[in-house]
Amino acid sequence: MTLYGYFRSSAAYRCRIAFNLKGLKPNLVSVHLRKGEQRADDFLKRNPQGFVPALETAGQVLTQSLAIIEWLEETHPEPALLPRDPFDRALVRALALTIACDIHPLQNLRVLTHLRNHLGQDQAGIDAWCRTWIESGLGAYERMLVDKGCSGGFSFGATPTLADACLIPQVFSAERFGADLTAMPTIRAIADHAGQHPAFAAAHPARQPDYEA
Repeated sequence: MTLYGYFRSSAAYRCRIAFNLKGLKPNLVSVHLRKGEQRADDFLKRNPQGFVPALETAGQVLTQSLAIIEWLEETHPEPALLPRDPFDRALVRALALTIACDIHPLQNLRVLTHLRNHLGQDQAGIDAWCRTWIESGLGAYERMLVDKGCSGGFSFGATPTLADACLIPQVFSAERFGADLTAMPTIRAIADHAGQHPAFAAAHPARQPDYEA
């Protein structure tokens, strides 16, 4: 298996966490997003969207981080990243999608580039844009955790799930853009707990071969 990604990509970060949790070590290939390598013809043949991650395996190319992680769950079911009960699975997916669909796309590189190049925003304006949607979205995630009585160290109980694979990269982005997580003690506790887990620690952007300060 070959996983195409970028050290700072939240979506690729999710996949690294999931692979680590499953005890799998794909070959990692860096696609430098800030240099535009995702728009090169050879990469667009793998993913016409020009996004990372992309996973090559068994002669197939898989795209979209949650689709890749769900494929991992189906082909390597242990340890499970989704609970068995259908309602619990729906909750974990809802938590994951809160980030993957409603927070992360608004801080994607192409959106930030458009804000700068076409709407005249400077870095301060771009950072403020990101903080707005990160704080709003993670605030909702916090309330979901509290409303459902989630406890045990991770977003759903004592073991990591798909939700945590999405949450921890988003917390990394929140810190990068200076978002205020003061009112989100549950999320902060989960992030601290996950930071002690080898699978999350090894997936951190600073631990990647293509890391740039």
